[in-house]
Amino acid sequence: MARIYKKPITIPQGVEVKINAQQIDVKGSKGLLKYNAHELVMVEVKDNALHVAPKKVDGSQLIDEKFLESVLGTTRANLNNILIGVSQLWQRKLLLIGVGYRAQVQGKKINLSLGFSHPVDYQIPEGIVVEAPSQTELIIKGVDKQLVGQVAANIRAIRPVEPYKGKGIRYDDERVVLKETKKQ
Repeated sequence: MARIYKKPITIPQGVEVKINAQQIDVKGSKGLLKYNAHELVMVEVKDNALHVAPKKVDGSQLIDEKFLESVLGTTRANLNNILIGVSQLWQRKLLLIGVGYRAQVQGKKINLSLGFSHPVDYQIPEGIVVEAPSQTELIIKGVDKQLVGQVAANIRAIRPVEPYKGKGIRYDDERVVLKETKKQ
């Protein structure tokens, strides 16, 4: 069985962690995130590192060991992602492949030309920064890993990659296998 939760998470330089019961506040140079730990999980700061451990419960409660381990591992992974996010930001890069496919960032909105009969406007949520280094690239940055991934997935869902010509919005590390066209 994996026991990844036992591995301590080192707190990066310039990151402040406050623990109040199950509420964990993490503040870094890039932002502030709050995390609510499960009631079976105990999080503490020792030697400039976060330690995740199961809470001591009285013998009358029966706890599923597999469930407890999964909660502990998830808590550790989420806290690690939060520490990385507040110190150096998460980012996801999208590529627009297709003739005439363009993206422009205008304030809190992305204007996308994706071969539809109309331009598509995507509203950028709070806590996310989107950059367009070129007309066919979008870089989504943010403190919250889950939110960055969700915004990237929402933008990609507007025009997913089609399997015959490979046109559409794709992640920069995505590998698209093209299908062969029908032969006569």
